[in-house]
Amino acid sequence: MAACRALFLQKARDYGTAWRILRMPSVTDQILIKAERIRSLQEKGVNLVGEDERAEFVGIINYCVIALMLLDLQAGTETADLDDLEQLAAAYDARIGQAYATMAKKNHDYGEAWRKMRISSMTDLILMKIHRLKQIEDNAGKTLVSEGAAANYIDMLNYAAFCLILLDESA
Repeated sequence: MAACRALFLQKARDYGTAWRILRMPSVTDQILIKAERIRSLQEKGVNLVGEDERAEFVGIINYCVIALMLLDLQAGTETADLDDLEQLAAAYDARIGQAYATMAKKNHDYGEAWRKMRISSMTDLILMKIHRLKQIEDNAGKTLVSEGAAANYIDMLNYAAFCLILLDESA
């Protein structure tokens, strides 16, 4: 997560928070692009662009953090000055902490089942979550029984983190 955070903040130094102009469907589509590329690499076994799966999983994590920040901005609950790098870093850390707390609870209940899963299966789960988010977005954010957008972004963030751990362990 430290590498994801460092990259996020380096890009913030380069570009500022230009991502704030994105609408939620655009963020979801950015995550879709990354997940589709990972799946393509997994199925084809050929990488012509140069960036590996690891870089794409990092991108998914950072776009999920962006999504969570944007959701809070839309709800009026974001209090940090996101143009200030220190406050942006604190806001980033808060979203990672939120995802970590969710992961810790689920790890307890599921007994770290993700360690027995294939990276390709978690990639598919990320893609499924994206399709769920697209449906939620198409329904103007309204859900009948599902957890909603934030929970899906947190789940995708955690799946991407699990994949990075498994990739590191297999290296």
